[in-house]
Amino acid sequence: MPVARPEPQEPRVIAHLDLDCFYVQVEQRRNPALRGQPTAVVQYNDWKGGGLIAVSYEARKFGVKRSMRGDEAKNVCPGINLVQVPVSRDKADLNVYRSAGSEVVAILSTKGKCERASIDEVYLDLTDAAKEMLSESPPESSEFIFEEATKSNILDLTSDASDREENVKAWLCRADADYQDKLLACGAIIVAQLRVKVLEETQFTCSAGIAHNKMLAKLVSGMHKPAQQTVVPSSSVQDFLASLPVKKMKQLGGKLGSSLQDDLGVETVGDLLGFTEEKLQEYYGVNTGTWLWKTARGISGEEVEDRLLPKSHGCGKTFPGPKALKTNTAVKIWLDKLCEELSERIQSDLNCNKRVAQTLTLHARASKENECNSVKKFPSKSCPLRYGTGKIQEDAMKLFESGLHDFWGYRNTGWSITSLSVTASKIFDIPSGTNSILRYIKGPSSGASSAIVDPSSTPHLTPFVGNVTQIDIAHVHEEQCEPSLSIKEDCDNSSLAKQCGATEEKCVSKKLSKAQESGSILKFLSQSQSAFHEKRNFDGLICSNQGHESSSGQSEAEQHGKTNITAGDHSAGNKWMLNVEDIDPAVVGELPLEIQREIQGWIRPSKHASTKKRGSTISSYFSPSRR
Repeated sequence: MPVARPEPQEPRVIAHLDLDCFYVQVEQRRNPALRGQPTAVVQYNDWKGGGLIAVSYEARKFGVKRSMRGDEAKNVCPGINLVQVPVSRDKADLNVYRSAGSEVVAILSTKGKCERASIDEVYLDLTDAAKEMLSESPPESSEFIFEEATKSNILDLTSDASDREENVKAWLCRADADYQDKLLACGAIIVAQLRVKVLEETQFTCSAGIAHNKMLAKLVSGMHKPAQQTVVPSSSVQDFLASLPVKKMKQLGGKLGSSLQDDLGVETVGDLLGFTEEKLQEYYGVNTGTWLWKTARGISGEEVEDRLLPKSHGCGKTFPGPKALKTNTAVKIWLDKLCEELSERIQSDLNCNKRVAQTLTLHARASKENECNSVKKFPSKSCPLRYGTGKIQEDAMKLFESGLHDFWGYRNTGWSITSLSVTASKIFDIPSGTNSILRYIKGPSSGASSAIVDPSSTPHLTPFVGNVTQIDIAHVHEEQCEPSLSIKEDCDNSSLAKQCGATEEKCVSKKLSKAQESGSILKFLSQSQSAFHEKRNFDGLICSNQGHESSSGQSEAEQHGKTNITAGDHSAGNKWMLNVEDIDPAVVGELPLEIQREIQGWIRPSKHASTKKRGSTISSYFSPSRR
């Protein structure tokens, strides 16, 4: 449910810019012969000519609409040019459009706080730029007004077509205007300049809305298309909203808007003015009630976020009609393709923008055979995101199986998947100054102890709790390297102790060498021959028993059955130590699976010399003093 936000203390100038039929413009730039011709871009789908996702204004004059299929568009407009989006992994590849949108964002962001709302939409907070213009070169004192600005559409400014530009110029240059309108006038000039610059540098046209908040700017940006802009003075807000259908308002297009119509008889935003704030709160709660009351009056405190990059990455595919997926195998084939693309995109985001995603979500649409009117929806499922294509594919399939169980129980037939998508969200910048854990672990060379790993060079970087970055550690002990049973039995004889120790050392050293070759964290650990006999290795961290030796050769920690974890550059005094008994098992369950397995290795009780059970490692038969 929407929530009312605090209103700003001072008036703002907010613009919403929307690129005109953007996909068509990108294709026209790639193929200039399409300019001025009826054109539509279709998705990768050969059924009835594919679905239209963008239609040029030339084609719209013939009655072509985005809801049509390609074959239907040809019937309405025989001369239409249908351009298919690029294809990758048997699905539409929108990277060319994302890149083109980034060109526009780079230009728009030069004038103020910029929020990229979608592939072809941008919000701008031009308050500071408008204030600067108003103080240094106000429109009323300028001899020349930018020509494109005089073509603006000003709400409630009535004029004939013949003198329209002169009237707009007069409005922009009013000396008696209030402070808010003067800021809007400056904002209109700045937006006009930006739109011309976008056209010159990218060949794309865009339309814009300029108002005192995001809500109003968004509502009017599409009123006059293409390549035009609309300004909303404060004095015209009430009349503008009075006749606006309630479903046209952002966040009122769904259940909340339907409730307003059914429960309160509200058809237009203006109808909400007939209800007090208390009455709306009674129906929809304090927060939403207040939001509705303010919305009816054109009041919105939502701020423009300073964000040039997307909030999430998503890859999806629809399977209409006979193409619906009906087996786990078919679902896995497509999930693997979607996850492969998603992995590439989040890895590119990490390398280029130093950002990490933390949540993987699977969405699907499904139906049940012989249950056409089934109300139950396929539930969305989420889990912590692990970097690496294989891991994402594995987790996505588990999410699907979990969702399918909730949707259809244990039955594995009788269902059809008509849509699949995977999304990486909760994307955060890696804080400046954040170091890898490897910085604190001594490496094999003199310079390794102070090495800081660049996230862009680490393919399996995974976000962790807080302002920390975690490296996905390879588990080198998945296969236990143990001597044969006969050797273990012989080790009961102390005369063979050295032979057994050497056998274990050779076996584990081989495992360590293999892990180091694969880029394991172990290659950063110093493993001298003397230290090897004094420390036990648990999945990449050095575990040692700390404390003074007792008369029997056992450390104090051993006597109390405690194991401490220590790592670091001991020569420089940089080390940390953790008593495994201090680890809260409830917290361990919230960590990534790799870390859970590693910590379980620490927590697992160690074998003491007196135990001597089959299956123990050789080192359990010898006290530290005898090693």
